Amino acid sequence: MPDFETIVYEKRGGRGYITLNRPRVLNVYNIRMRDELYQALQALRDDPDIRVGILKAAGDRAFCAGADLTEFLTAPSPVIARRVRFERDVWGLFLSITKPMIAALHGYVLGSGIEMALCCDIRIASEDAQFGVPEMGLGIIPAAGGTQTLPRVIGRGRALEMLLSGRRIGAAEALRMKLVNRVVPRESLLADTDRLADRLAKYDPVVVSYAKQAITRGLDLTLAQGLELEARLGRAVLN
Repeated sequence: MPDFETIVYEKRGGRGYITLNRPRVLNVYNIRMRDELYQALQALRDDPDIRVGILKAAGDRAFCAGADLTEFLTAPSPVIARRVRFERDVWGLFLSITKPMIAALHGYVLGSGIEMALCCDIRIASEDAQFGVPEMGLGIIPAAGGTQTLPRVIGRGRALEMLLSGRRIGAAEALRMKLVNRVVPRESLLADTDRLADRLAKYDPVVVSYAKQAITRGLDLTLAQGLELEARLGRAVLN
């Protein structure tokens, strides 16, 4: 793997760690981070030694405070915009990973930050986490899946309220809304995340992958189709 400027990629103990690493600017998501994150996610997805992925962030103040609008609101030509999106579809890559992905969230989790978190399967937040989707106040809409992933996690009404009002919510409310799976003290966030990842890494990776696929793919199917998918994956495990 090349040396990265905006993230850190590490692997140990069956776990792949991607750390957003722009703490001086609250880990805002820029074009360089997009490109490096794409490479790291590919490596995590394709490495047979990695059984669980963990997305976290450096610094004390933020997981990710959103996108760098000075870069992403600069309008390229339509041809270039289409090519860049095709070549660097980070969000599609996130969702294509069949290994479990855990997000460890602290501080500001805004805009692109919450969209990255929603692409993960399990979200653990520290007590100081603050969540928000501020795009409406900037005259734009979420463009990295937020309008689709957020309502699938917290429901239509709550998602509309968050998206349209731009209101920030704290960790306790995020837990009540089921935006996060667990809230822990800030000082134990990474240790608690590692403990969960260790537990998942001990299981048969094929079984874990199939279980994840049964749920994530099945939710887009009818119940009958989902049950057929479950049965097919269950048979594949036994063969």
